[in-house]
Amino acid sequence: MEDSYDNRTSLVKGAKDMVKEAKRHAKKKVNKVVDRASDEYSSHHNYNRFQDEEDEDEDFYRNPPRQDGKGYHDNEEGSSDATEGHDDEDEIYEGEYQGIPSAADRKHKEGQVALGQPISDASRDRKELEQERQADEEELAQQYELIIQECGHGRFQWQLFLVLGLALMSDGVEVFVVGFVLPSAETDMCVPDSSSGWLGSIVYLGMMVGAFFWGGMSDKVGRRQCLLICMSTNGFFAFLSSFVQGYGLFLLCRIIAGFGIGGAVPIVFSFFSEVLSREKRGEHLSWLCMFWMIGEIYASAMAWAIIPHYGWSFSMGSAYQFHSWRVFVVVCALPCVCAVVALTFMPESPRFYLEVGKHDEAWMILKQIHDTNMRARGQPEKVFTVNRIKIPKQLDELVEMESESGNPFSKAFFRIKAEVRGIYLNLMKCFNYPMRENMMRLAVVWFTLSFGYYGLSVWFPDVIKHLQADEYASKVQIHRNEHIEDFTFNFTLENQIHKNSLFINDRFINMKLKSVTFYNSTFRHCYFDDVTSVGSYFHHCTFIDTYFYNTDIDETKLLDGTEVINSTFTHNKTGCQMTFDDDYSAYWVYFINFLGTLAVLPGNIVSALLMDKIGRLSMLGGSMVLSGISCFFLWFGTSESMMIFMLCLYNGLSISAWNSLDVVTTESFPTARRGTGFGFCNALCKMAAVLGNLIFGSLVGITKAIPILMASSVLVGGGLVGLRLPDTRANVLM
Repeated sequence: MEDSYDNRTSLVKGAKDMVKEAKRHAKKKVNKVVDRASDEYSSHHNYNRFQDEEDEDEDFYRNPPRQDGKGYHDNEEGSSDATEGHDDEDEIYEGEYQGIPSAADRKHKEGQVALGQPISDASRDRKELEQERQADEEELAQQYELIIQECGHGRFQWQLFLVLGLALMSDGVEVFVVGFVLPSAETDMCVPDSSSGWLGSIVYLGMMVGAFFWGGMSDKVGRRQCLLICMSTNGFFAFLSSFVQGYGLFLLCRIIAGFGIGGAVPIVFSFFSEVLSREKRGEHLSWLCMFWMIGEIYASAMAWAIIPHYGWSFSMGSAYQFHSWRVFVVVCALPCVCAVVALTFMPESPRFYLEVGKHDEAWMILKQIHDTNMRARGQPEKVFTVNRIKIPKQLDELVEMESESGNPFSKAFFRIKAEVRGIYLNLMKCFNYPMRENMMRLAVVWFTLSFGYYGLSVWFPDVIKHLQADEYASKVQIHRNEHIEDFTFNFTLENQIHKNSLFINDRFINMKLKSVTFYNSTFRHCYFDDVTSVGSYFHHCTFIDTYFYNTDIDETKLLDGTEVINSTFTHNKTGCQMTFDDDYSAYWVYFINFLGTLAVLPGNIVSALLMDKIGRLSMLGGSMVLSGISCFFLWFGTSESMMIFMLCLYNGLSISAWNSLDVVTTESFPTARRGTGFGFCNALCKMAAVLGNLIFGSLVGITKAIPILMASSVLVGGGLVGLRLPDTRANVLM
C-alpha cells in the first residue's frame, strides 16, 4: 500500500517537472515564432503561424517526451495520433471566428499531463501560476502588437483621438479655471484673506485623490466605464458650482469636480495607447497631449473674453447674484459634457478585455477597428484574419464578502474599502522587483517637473501683479492737513492718502473711493449717499453726526480704533462691490496667461514630430534641464515685458518634458497595472502642485532668489534622473 502511494507521489512530482519543462520549451518556441511572424508580417498578414505553434504545444502536452527519448516528433512525415482521422471539412477558414475554448477544453489542454492525471490550479503553487500568467502575457503582447498592425491606423484611431482629446482638454481647463475665477469668486463672496488660499489648493487635492482612485479602478472595471463615470462627475458638479452662492458649497462642488476629472489623464493615455501600434505610439500620444494645451488656451481665452465684462451678469433680488465669472465656469464645463456624450459611442479597450479574459468581446472590438479602418481606406472586402487570441491565465483573488443583513451604507462602505485595498495591492506590485527602481525614478521626475511647473505658474502672474502694484503705489497722491468745508464730492477719488484732514458739512454723493486711505481724519456733520469704497479704509478716524445712506462702508473699513459718534448707517450695500473696472491688473493678467499658453504650441508640435526620432528620454531630460536653465534669467527680469518673455520661453521649453513623460509612463507599466501606476504618478503631480502653490505663493514680493534657485535645481535634478529611465520606444504593451 505504501509502495503504491510512493509511486503515485513520484508520478505527480514527475508530471509537475515535465509541465515546467514543457512550458519553458513552449515559451522559447513562441519567441521564435513571433520573430518570424514579425519579419514576414508585411507579406502574409495572417496568424496561421500562431495556430500551428499552439497545435504543437497542445500535442506536446498531450504526448510528452518519453523517458527513452521518443516523443510525438518521432514520425518523420509529421503525422501523429492528434491528426489521425482529420477531415478536410473541419478546416478553419481565414477570418472565421472560433471563439474562446470551453472550460473543459482549456482544462484538458492546460492541465493534462502524463498518465492522464490532471493537476488543478488549487494544488499548484501561487508563484508558479503567476509565472505562467506572466509568460502568457508576454506571448499575448507580441501577438497583440501584430493584430493591431493588421487592424491598421485609420478612422477608428482618429475618432478615439478626438473623443479622448476632449476628455484631456477638460483636465487642462479644470487646472486653470480655478486660478482664473479665484479673484472674482473671493471678491463676490467676500472671502477673507485667511481663507482665500483654500480654493486653489483644495481642487488640486481632489484631483490628487481622483487620479489615484480612478486610475486604479480603470484596471479593474475598464477604461471606458471609469472615464465615463469620472467625466460625468466632473461635468455635473462643475455646472452646479456656478450656481451655488455660499463659499463653502462652492468649495465642496469644486473638490468633487476635481475628484472626477483627476482620473482623466491616467485613463486617457492608457486607453489610447492600447489601440496604437508600437511605431505610431510615441508620435500620436504626443499629438494627444496637445489637447491639454488646447484646454489651457480655451480657459485663458474664455477668461479674458468673459470675466472682465460685468455687464453680462444678472441678479434675482439681493439674494442671488450671477456674475460673469459664473458664466465662465459654465462655459468651461462644456468640453467635459461633449466628451461624455461622444464617449458613449466608443467601445472599451480590447487590450483590457483580453487582460481580464473576455476573449469574445475583445475579438469583436478588434474586428470593428479593422473593418472601420479598411472601409475608410476603400478596402471593405479585406477580411480580419484573426480567429484566436492568446488569453493570459486568470488567477483567482480572495475577496471578502459583506453579509446580506448589512444596511446599504455599510455595504457601500465595505465595497469602497475593498476596491481601495485592491488598488493599493495592485500599486504595491509596481514597486516589486524589477520595476522598483524605474518606479522610483518616475516618481521623482513627476514630482520635480510638477513642483517647478505649477510653482512658477503661480509665481509668474503674482510677480507681475506685484510689479504693477509697486508702479501703481509709486504714483499715489498724499494730502496732509486738509480743511474742507461745505463741499460736494461727486467724482471718483483714486490712489490717494489723506492724513490729519478735517471735513465739515461735506457731501459725498454718487461717487467712488478707489484705493483711498484716510489717517487720523475727522468727518463732522457729513453726508454719504451712494458711495462705493473699493480698497479704501479709514485708520484711526472720527465720525461725528454723520449720516450714511446706501454705502458699503462698514466695520471692515473702519480700522485701528476708528470712532463713530452719533452717526447713522441705513440701507448699507451688501456684498463686495469691486468690479473688474476697479482692478487695474485684471485685463493685463488674463492677457499674459493667454500669451503664455500660446507659447506652448510650437514646443508641442516639435515634440510630437521628434518624439520617435530623438527619443523619449533625450527629450525628457533635455527639456527639463533647459527649462531649469531658463529660470536663471528670471533674475534679470525687472520689467513686465521681460517677465512675460521669460514666461513664454519657459512654457515653450517645458511642454516637451510633459509630452515625453506621459509617453514614457504609459509604456512603462503592463496592462494590468497601467492605470494604477499612471494614476499614482499623476497623484504625485497634483501633490507637488499643492506644495508649489503654497511655497512659491508665500515668497511673492519677499525675495526672488529662493523661488528661482528652487525651481532651477528641482528641474535640472529631475531631468538628470529622467535620463536614467529605461528606453521604452521598442516596448510592446505587456
